[in-house]
Amino acid sequence: MVKKTIAIVTGANSGFGKEFVKLFSKDKTISEIWAIARNEEKLQKLINEIDSNIKIFSKDLSDLNQVKEVGQLLKDKNINIKYLVNNAGFAKFCSYGDISVDESINMINLNINAVVALGLICIPYMEKGSHIINVSSQAAFFPLPYQNIYSSTKAFIRNYTRALNVELRNTGITAIAVCPGWMNTGLIDNALIGADKSVKNFYGMVSPEVVAKKALKDANDNKDISIYSLYVKFTHIMSKILPQRLIMKLWLIQQKIK
Repeated sequence: MVKKTIAIVTGANSGFGKEFVKLFSKDKTISEIWAIARNEEKLQKLINEIDSNIKIFSKDLSDLNQVKEVGQLLKDKNINIKYLVNNAGFAKFCSYGDISVDESINMINLNINAVVALGLICIPYMEKGSHIINVSSQAAFFPLPYQNIYSSTKAFIRNYTRALNVELRNTGITAIAVCPGWMNTGLIDNALIGADKSVKNFYGMVSPEVVAKKALKDANDNKDISIYSLYVKFTHIMSKILPQRLIMKLWLIQQKIK
């Protein structure tokens, strides 16, 4: 039996994840795309919009049991996962006291636990030349007040992914941390909850399409980190030079937070 080559994308129904689905739909080496997200209605629209062999799965990946259900779907399948894109995640731009304990822990569960778990589930179905693409953020470069949980989860993803890439070296599988700056996606709309102290300045906003193209190219070039735009690259360099205390002060000035 011929082995089926698939790509798995989480948070696939819109924004950054949707751009990866579009790119994979043009890749003739991929026979099937597994699109995973919570909103089944939006996933159905994705099938109608993109003419490709897409299978949709409505899963809340902040629930570890539902992440494990993806593993059950893979079980006993004769497949090679060529790409796993861990894109699902969310943010809340506010003070620590503006969101509930449950929301805070769900952010950690989705942004960190689901990424680690799904990667470990999928690695046994990967071969030489396969890629794990974990979506981190420019926010991973430094601690950011008023998005403290989000920036911390993305710092974990950045460090975890680059370390995992070294561990995978002898398998021919690569892991890459994608660190975009502000992108014109629904994440920002969902993150803004009307808090008194919140992010206001979205400097360097770009289209998710161009970031996804760069990320996929960097993954295929076997890089362990992908950074799009001169501005984000500049902040990456500054994060290695300036003290974090100073960076946080500059961040508050940029966002006009007192």
